[in-house]
Amino acid sequence: MRMLATGGGAIAYDVQGEGPPLLLLHAFPLGLAMWDVQVAALRAQHQVVRFDARGFGASPPGDGLLSMERIADDAAALLDQLGIGRAVVCGLSMGGYAAFAMVRNHGDRLSGLVLADTRAGADSPDARAGRAALAEKVRREGAVAAADAFVPKLLGDTTKRERPQVVARVREIVLGNPPRGIADALAGLAARADSTPTLREIRVPTLVVCGEEDTLTPPAESEALRDGIAGSRLVLLPRAGHLANLEEPDAFNRALLGFLGEV
Repeated sequence: MRMLATGGGAIAYDVQGEGPPLLLLHAFPLGLAMWDVQVAALRAQHQVVRFDARGFGASPPGDGLLSMERIADDAAALLDQLGIGRAVVCGLSMGGYAAFAMVRNHGDRLSGLVLADTRAGADSPDARAGRAALAEKVRREGAVAAADAFVPKLLGDTTKRERPQVVARVREIVLGNPPRGIADALAGLAARADSTPTLREIRVPTLVVCGEEDTLTPPAESEALRDGIAGSRLVLLPRAGHLANLEEPDAFNRALLGFLGEV
């Protein structure tokens, strides 16, 4: 693990492999560890770059609200640090929201885009209120409050029934995050922009991936992304929920490798 000072803060990052670069942006409330299986599968053919957003994993919290623009700016700074001009950017859930911010603010850095289990729309008023309430609970009770609230929602019914090791791993990653980082990210998620207008700005090859059992950003949201992004295509993964890359890693990796081979 290496550290990069950027934008008045710091991020922990990992780089493995050689070849065309792939940047992975993690979901809330996890960290770069969620991509371990993808790194193992892809590093023989690609330079795989990933980092912990501020306040997650080994990255110290920032100075308040963690905006999607802040994650995107840190991603661009990391590409600069590594001498990478353009990369395929793959974002899952919160990582997808940050990828939309990269399209808006650093569009020249993308050679391709993968949007996994995410949506374009902003939070509803009820969703923002729910995030604020959870942030306050996390400040009082710690990361366990986020784990209790989110882990059941993040995983599909098949995973919860048949893959206890995945449930345990996801909970372990969530519990490893500092409460302040989780609370800052909840504020940033609630404040994020509506990215629906951004869809028509995407001019790079785009793959949309979604678990068929995803209840947080269900397949209808991914269908809307496909319909809104010219030339994009959608892959639905059976037996997977919101964390499709962890729940059905082989199918996710096949879809990703196939797309990368075309880009």
